[in-house]
Amino acid sequence: MTHQLSLTLPPELAFDESAFREQALRHLSLPDTSDMVVRKRRQSIDARNRQVRVKVDAEVYAGNTPPPLIQYQRPQTDVSQSPQAIVVGAGPAGLFAALRLIELGIKPIVLERGSDVRARRRDLAAINKDHVVNPESNYCFGEGGAGTYSDGKLYTRSTKRGDVRRILEIFVAHGATEQILVDAHPHIGTNKLPNVVTELRESILNAGGEVRFNTKVTDLILTGSPTNPNELKGVVLANGEELTGIGVILATGHSARDIFQLLHKRSVRIEAKPFAMGVRIEHQQSLIDQFQYHRPTRGDYLPAASYSLVTQSRFKGVDRGVFSFCMCPGGFIVPAATAPGELVVNGMSPSRRDSQFANSGLVVAIADDDLRPYAEEGPLAGLALQQDLERWACKMGNSQGSIDSQTAPAQCVADFVDGRVSAGLLPTSYQPGLASVDMADVLPDHITQPLRQGLRDFGRKMRGYLSNEGQIIGVESRTSSPVRIPRDRDTCEHVTVRRLFPCGEGAGYAGGIVSAAMDGERCAEELVKLYSH
Repeated sequence: MTHQLSLTLPPELAFDESAFREQALRHLSLPDTSDMVVRKRRQSIDARNRQVRVKVDAEVYAGNTPPPLIQYQRPQTDVSQSPQAIVVGAGPAGLFAALRLIELGIKPIVLERGSDVRARRRDLAAINKDHVVNPESNYCFGEGGAGTYSDGKLYTRSTKRGDVRRILEIFVAHGATEQILVDAHPHIGTNKLPNVVTELRESILNAGGEVRFNTKVTDLILTGSPTNPNELKGVVLANGEELTGIGVILATGHSARDIFQLLHKRSVRIEAKPFAMGVRIEHQQSLIDQFQYHRPTRGDYLPAASYSLVTQSRFKGVDRGVFSFCMCPGGFIVPAATAPGELVVNGMSPSRRDSQFANSGLVVAIADDDLRPYAEEGPLAGLALQQDLERWACKMGNSQGSIDSQTAPAQCVADFVDGRVSAGLLPTSYQPGLASVDMADVLPDHITQPLRQGLRDFGRKMRGYLSNEGQIIGVESRTSSPVRIPRDRDTCEHVTVRRLFPCGEGAGYAGGIVSAAMDGERCAEELVKLYSH
């Protein structure tokens, strides 16, 4: 017999497996015998009140065999001789598109401009230690995409886009912990994602697909007129090789600026998209724990606390959202530039989230008026604004003026709000180092002023948040793509160019690992539906 139950428990009973088993069986008045299997289905922390509680949904199997935890099976087919489709980008959108193509009988050829997930580590070490940015392999480019080495959070609100459970099961089948199927805010961790990504690649290769690294797309094979292309036949690689297929899934991520520029140059329609920019804010994790859990320490059972903050600020007659983004409890701030002379910061967390630091993006929505100085760039105006801010931040972070420096400009939070340059900065997780500057000299007014007002609001919500116990580090400019590649709502095909399927975060249709993976699967399904016959 199978019993279902929901319990609300203190952390020490919810997170201790033997204690939870005892509570579940006692609740059902069942004996604790060897044929009793207790399996959690869902758990979430409720820290709204002073007594933190954990809600757990579970099933108890009394004498009967539980069903398999996951239904997904790794591909067993051979598509090596099947019609081929091209997938540009080996982030979550590209990898999951490739796996779905295999399930549908199509051979994927995955093209990744960066290195494989292991080789990327050397390039990341060079950024952190030597301030050297490899434009093709960095925190944004390379196997697994930006998420592999910048956190691995799997929480999404995009449940209408696809089957979230299926995506999580695919991760588990490729080595992720089964815990991601249970946690309300699942997280793999940047230290464990490389192994998972490697296994995803192996599934593609074992089924007869191809994955090519250090392979950059430099042009498109289009039919129609130069000013009105109507079909995409394939792509041209940096070495001159031409690849064709039944369709192209373009899953290049939010930082592939050269792809946006190529599309614009080749008259493939793109359009501006709303986005946000700002800073990373860093505190001691213990401070965030104290506020969120209403206790001096989080103790032995509670995880490092996270937060989500949002407010509105009015600047020059325009209401702007100010909000936290990609909060990384127990994490690190990392240099995420994709070219020398730029400075970009992002956040990541290991699986245990055991760093002493908590960091989060703290960003301001960009308004149309902010882009007026870049009007001549057309749909690439947001891209130009990003680049200008990143180059200026790089210059401000290094008094010597070296274009290779990844030293980041920073300021203590209260000093920033009050307009004082910080006499000294706090310890930081950011390895390349910090320079104390007035961040109002780094950020434009349309970010500085709303950010100051936002911090005042957040300081009223979280005691200690607005103080010199925290510092802001700039700039966080890659929250999302400033460009959308328009596509048909139903078929996912580009609105004017046949056989082109814009996909994932870079195309403007996803906002994280899970939503990108779901979008990759959907694009694969629509491509096959239209062109496999």
